[in-house]
Amino acid sequence: MSNQFDAPFIAIEGPIGVGKTSLATKLSEYFQYAILKEIVDENPFLSKFYEDIHEWSFQTEMFFLCNRFKQLEDTYDHYLSKGYPVISDYHIFKNHLFAKQTLKEQHFDKYDRIYNILTNDLPMPNIIIYLHANLPTLLDRIKQRGRTMEQSIEPDYLKQLSADYHQFMKEHHRVYPHIPVLWLNGDELDFIEKDEDFQRIIDQVKTALLNKRTLF
Repeated sequence: MSNQFDAPFIAIEGPIGVGKTSLATKLSEYFQYAILKEIVDENPFLSKFYEDIHEWSFQTEMFFLCNRFKQLEDTYDHYLSKGYPVISDYHIFKNHLFAKQTLKEQHFDKYDRIYNILTNDLPMPNIIIYLHANLPTLLDRIKQRGRTMEQSIEPDYLKQLSADYHQFMKEHHRVYPHIPVLWLNGDELDFIEKDEDFQRIIDQVKTALLNKRTLF
């Protein structure tokens, strides 16, 4: 598989509850791009993970890694390699963030080796949208959407995850120097209820696509 393809690939990232899937859905409908959604509910270990993070972290993270590897491989084969643009509500690099926070050192070393092998030639997004929000906003949205398994998420875990995301995005240019990141404040933008806020996001995405047009 090659990382070179002639189509926009936009990945939306951010902590749990920030609104990634909602934004990906609206943007895919507006631009008429295919949408890739992460599969969460099929993970048989996730509910146990939220109840006891350290006990079930390795099983949970390995399931997500293998599942998302297959999703991105299929996305390349069926869409990107054929020139069809895609918007995703995640990218697989998030797995490394989660794993680094939750896994014991000996488990993380094993995970890291497998992660590097699997992701070596996966398609990378050519634009990342980073959607962030403060902890009260995230907790409120998790409560509102009502996924039973998420109601037991510890605020400290979510707070640390948000901090890890923020730090990674601040330093992303050292890891992925060729991928621009659009920073969106989820506390200030209501792209679901306010058309003007969604239009502001559309304008930023269009500008980013125009600036990256030599890739497509």
